[in-house]
Amino acid sequence: MAAPNLTSPTTITGKTARVSIGSTTLVGILTNSSGSNSVLKINSIVSSNTSTTGSKTVSVTINDGSSDTYIIKDVIIPEQATQIITSKETYFYLEEGDSIKANCSVANQASIIVGYESIS
Repeated sequence: MAAPNLTSPTTITGKTARVSIGSTTLVGILTNSSGSNSVLKINSIVSSNTSTTGSKTVSVTINDGSSDTYIIKDVIIPEQATQIITSKETYFYLEEGDSIKANCSVANQASIIVGYESIS
């Protein structure tokens, strides 16, 4: 399916994905499935270091089904601090078959929140 016409969408639904980054290797955070007949407008991505034992590094990518393109790579987040990764001013679209992946230097020591709109 081609991307929906953004000048006259049928439906726009605001959503939030909340995930604990449970791996030191890249894992899926948000996926726009092939055949969804929608595009996801990513308005913001925020990551928090939930640990009380020092800084952690976080990486976030967009995956097109075959390769990862980094939004951030190994950004240091101090203990119990938050890092804005993208904001509404730097929004982007997640097309069908694309996903957002993330990892943390220590599993289960960071969380990520993605604010987005599903447009169809």
